Amino acid sequence: MTRYQLALQQLTDSALPTGAFAHSLGFETYVERGLVHDEESFGVWLAAFVGQQLTYSDALAIRFLYEGVALAELDALLTAQLLPRQMREASTKMGTRLLEIGAEVFPSPELAEYRAWVTSGRGAGHQPLAFAVIARSLGVPLPEALAAYLFATVTSLTQNAVRAIPLGQNAGQRLLRKAADDVAAAAERAVHLTPDDFGAVSPGLEISQMRHERQRARMFMS
Repeated sequence: MTRYQLALQQLTDSALPTGAFAHSLGFETYVERGLVHDEESFGVWLAAFVGQQLTYSDALAIRFLYEGVALAELDALLTAQLLPRQMREASTKMGTRLLEIGAEVFPSPELAEYRAWVTSGRGAGHQPLAFAVIARSLGVPLPEALAAYLFATVTSLTQNAVRAIPLGQNAGQRLLRKAADDVAAAAERAVHLTPDDFGAVSPGLEISQMRHERQRARMFMS
């Protein structure tokens, strides 16, 4: 247990160079429109993002892979249901980088196969799938993998919000503490959803992510 827990900490550390620091995943649009402007308003956005996009997209993809759904099928489904172009690109940019890091640090036959499949152009290489392949090969149980992935994403987004809004460092820590309950609830909810729920994301989040593509000035790639 100690071995996979230490590996999981490394895998979800904010210092892992996947490029997450360059992505707001849509909240920068809300900042530009003045809807997200302080600790409280970002907390509202973050709760919605966790409860919708992370739960019904990334978390479900991780769960389905653990349950034996084919990687190729999940890869194609994620590509299809990530409607905003920037979100697809963010997922594959960070996923491809995670596959590269994983091949050196957390090698496994399944990871090597997925990476080769992506490198050949047959797959996209989405971040939650790369994470799930590595976590499963390390022996991380599904509940812990879900919670760790979700909280790592929340941490990255909060760090980016601290820079972009801007927020104080203490405000960021308060937000993370509050978000822990949302993460726990999302991980629990994802276990009980069905395949028909996959990709059921709030249109408001998707529209904001699409608007970001044409935003005049921006700090982030998404």
